Amino acid sequence: QVQLVESGGGLVQNGASLRLSCAASGRTFSSYAMGWFRQAPGKEREFVAALTASGLARIYADSVKGRFTISRDNAKSTVYLQMNSLKPEDTAVYYCAGYSSGFYTTTPAYWGQGTQVTVSS
Repeated sequence: QVQLVESGGGLVQNGASLRLSCAASGRTFSSYAMGWFRQAPGKEREFVAALTASGLARIYADSVKGRFTISRDNAKSTVYLQMNSLKPEDTAVYYCAGYSSGFYTTTPAYWGQGTQVTVSS
């Protein structure tokens, strides 16, 4: 089975930076698109960012565009989310997601357990 394990979450100040990591196992990581979603208290899970298997194509939610960067290191089977200029509204549980093909779609096939990101005001 595919396993995705997030790390790097924590409590930071408004305007700070944080990098999340997601380590994947159970399949050939380099063949699949990866992404990040988040869920704030009382809200539905929302899309944050995704990238293709090659890492050459990326897509971001409008709310994080210009502040967040998704990247991957296929040799390490790891996907990252670099978050800069963090705002209190970024506070959420962040989930790593794996897709079933090399290109991202609206529905990931696999999910990590989530890591909490809290941005103080």
